[in-house]
Amino acid sequence: MSTVAVLAGGGLDSCVLVADLAQAADVYPLCMERGLAWEPPEQAALHAFVSRLANPRVHDVSVLPMPMGALLGRHWSVTGDTPRADEPDTSVFIPGHNVLLLAAAATWCATHGVHRIALASLAGNPFPDATPAFFAAFALLLSTALDHEISVETPYRELHKAELIRRHAGLPLELTLTCNSPDQGRHCGRCNKCHERRGAFAVAGVEDRTSYANDR
Repeated sequence: MSTVAVLAGGGLDSCVLVADLAQAADVYPLCMERGLAWEPPEQAALHAFVSRLANPRVHDVSVLPMPMGALLGRHWSVTGDTPRADEPDTSVFIPGHNVLLLAAAATWCATHGVHRIALASLAGNPFPDATPAFFAAFALLLSTALDHEISVETPYRELHKAELIRRHAGLPLELTLTCNSPDQGRHCGRCNKCHERRGAFAVAGVEDRTSYANDR
């Protein structure tokens, strides 16, 4: 059976990807400890989701240190000064995010005999480090630098979040956490990511069992 490392944080998209790929591969969830504002509850969500799956093909979560605070300075992702719900996706861009995460994941893969890295990048992702061209070029660079063939896969690149939810409504999606400003482990209900999540469930026509600190 093939093996694949999945960059997973605890968000809905990456958790679904872990479950999806485990149908045909041994999956190694890699969670990066970046020092960002929302990480502790997000990590807890990932562990809860993987535990509920109870799929022997999903290996224990590996938490890899990739501190970004010193690089980002007073960036909102470090300070917690979260973009509002009505702000566009471009407002939540984190410079160098996929560059650093993929470099760490590829190094882990090179030392663990894994050749595939998967991300849950969706259609409409506006960021420059989430394009097919970037992933292809960076995979080649990583393969060369590590002397270890690496492929970077984005199987959801043509899907929007609503379709992803509709296709995987049977999974425990309520255990995932897609929020930039969690409130005591719950979705804040006010940030850009909570707004996007609520809207996607509504479009999908699937009951949103998420617990929000702020109903509306």
